Amino acid sequence: MSHIAEITLDDSALPPPTPEIEQERKVAIYDLLEDNTFILPARDGRPVADGPYRVTLSIRDKRLVFEVDTTDDERAAEFHLSLGPFRQVVKDYFQICESYFDAVKTLPPSQIETIDMARRGIHNEGSRVLRERLEGKVEVDDDTARRLFTLICVLHFGG
Repeated sequence: MSHIAEITLDDSALPPPTPEIEQERKVAIYDLLEDNTFILPARDGRPVADGPYRVTLSIRDKRLVFEVDTTDDERAAEFHLSLGPFRQVVKDYFQICESYFDAVKTLPPSQIETIDMARRGIHNEGSRVLRERLEGKVEVDDDTARRLFTLICVLHFGG
């Protein structure tokens, strides 16, 4: 029951994504909804609304906002994270992704694999930062953190 059943990115105020970014978004959402762990801990002795959850991610006032509702439209949680800790890793991730997208068009598989390994390393760092920032707010597994980090990058792209 403690999982995300639906996820929405509020990107209404952002420019349209490139085809590559849109593809990253689609894959991350698909994979996230297929398998994820999203556990809201009890806080201040208050009971936690049971999942599954609908999550909306947005950027407001330079903060990453998670709005978490149950599938019965009950607000389960809302938390705001500073974007500062994500800035450098998101920038690095976009740079390596750009190199990767260019590489797959012209370079041999061995060079593409090297760039992809670097891309995965930066992606892992981003998901680690996200898990640290979410500590005490929500528990997620490694794969869920990786997919959420991808979606944060998509929001950063337009912001």
